[in-house]
Amino acid sequence: MLNYPVISTLILALSGTASTLAQGDDIPRTSWGVPDFQGNWRNNTAIPMTRPLELGTQRAYSEEEIRSKERALQEFVEKADEPIDPNRPAPKAEPLPAVGNYDVFWTDRGLFWPSIDGEFRTSLVIDPPNGRVPERVAGFQPSPKVSNDGPEGRILAERCLQFFNVAGPVMLKILYNAHLMIHQAPGYVVITAEMINDSRIIKITDERDELRSAAQQRWMGDSIGRWEGDTLIVETKNYHPQQIFHGAMADNLTVTETLRFEDDDKLIYGFTVDDPSVYTAQWSGEAPITRMDEPLYEYACHEGNHSMSGILGGARRLEYEEKLGITRGDNN
Repeated sequence: MLNYPVISTLILALSGTASTLAQGDDIPRTSWGVPDFQGNWRNNTAIPMTRPLELGTQRAYSEEEIRSKERALQEFVEKADEPIDPNRPAPKAEPLPAVGNYDVFWTDRGLFWPSIDGEFRTSLVIDPPNGRVPERVAGFQPSPKVSNDGPEGRILAERCLQFFNVAGPVMLKILYNAHLMIHQAPGYVVITAEMINDSRIIKITDERDELRSAAQQRWMGDSIGRWEGDTLIVETKNYHPQQIFHGAMADNLTVTETLRFEDDDKLIYGFTVDDPSVYTAQWSGEAPITRMDEPLYEYACHEGNHSMSGILGGARRLEYEEKLGITRGDNN
């Protein structure tokens, strides 16, 4: 059972909402009677992860404010997508931007601000009340910096092992391909992300095999789920030793998630992050995940991963030039 008050409060609130929906029996169900989340879903709204400081504890915008923000987002994308003037003068000589930048053609930023239980939230984080991630504890050690010594020194996404936390936990939105596919079978829920095709298997059971779980240390952790009414509750811990979350190693991380229907085409995803070795307090949030009709495509990461050889090859070249006493300027 969960002993943390923040988690318990969040679960009670979400379970109560789901029970109200279930009374009308107006949510899709599997043949074995649980809510049917299966299908393709989009997790790319315009709601920011954390709340702007100037808003303080303001939890929601008015509908008028949201429509204005959506118009501004649309205008930004349309402006950025305008053709470049072929007769423009040459740009100033200055260092190029970081490699890997994308223009709006390649992104799917999320131009809309879906409501959550009738509220247009100012942030995904709702606890603490200021909508901000709590401070780090004294003596906090961030995750190791990337290195060019070998492929093991690069981030997991570059190694085609895992694309940050798209499949969870926490299932975070990203700049493009923020798409999820959910499958269900009696005793299991599987969440697959389009990016690198990460698949997280959630076992539905009342108990966790602690010895097995601690010994296996899986990518994305060991996720154990249970149903409380029509709300799926998932607790995940015991991550792979190289797993990183929010700039910190996930050694002591426990994430509790909830998933429930708001309507047939919208899921409300809740999460609570607890890691006393990193944060001074737990923190929680909610995100709307909307149904999509489009298919998910294979993300052939290894087959097209030319960047890894380029990164490591470039590093070896710089080491060679350093031995020869060759130095490079900013634009070389």
